[in-house]
Amino acid sequence: MAENQPTGPENDGSRATAVRQLRLVVTAPDYDEALRFYRDVLGMTQQEAYEAEGGHVTILDAGRATLELTDPRHAEYIDKVEVGRRVAGHIRVALEVDDSDGTTKRLADAGATVIAEPTRTPWDSLNARLEGPAGLQLTLFTELTDVNATQDDTSRNKPS
Repeated sequence: MAENQPTGPENDGSRATAVRQLRLVVTAPDYDEALRFYRDVLGMTQQEAYEAEGGHVTILDAGRATLELTDPRHAEYIDKVEVGRRVAGHIRVALEVDDSDGTTKRLADAGATVIAEPTRTPWDSLNARLEGPAGLQLTLFTELTDVNATQDDTSRNKPS
């Protein structure tokens, strides 16, 4: 079986997919700054917001979600390609955007720290690395080839 082919119970006909949504929950010491950055600057649409006992939570739409699992050796390789050295912790948020260059500049102007400017990767995407509010390390990536025009959707499951 090819490595990039989907495997698991949902693909062998044995049962329906058990997970319906991936929700990354981030505790932000400066909630207002994080909300401004991710909603107002990055452009994630607000879906829901709640208050309870003086606290706040806002759920932002970040598009399609996947869980990318990697071992430490491959994580080191990704960091080497994107940044030149190992910099990420055990969690890094990768966001596909239309324009890595422009989005990197916009987020830097809004207070993000640029760790690495956009870099073309061996998997043919343009990836930038930033430190955003709430201590999240972000990869912004733009696919440089239209994988949907030549292959099925499974080809989009490349490292980010």
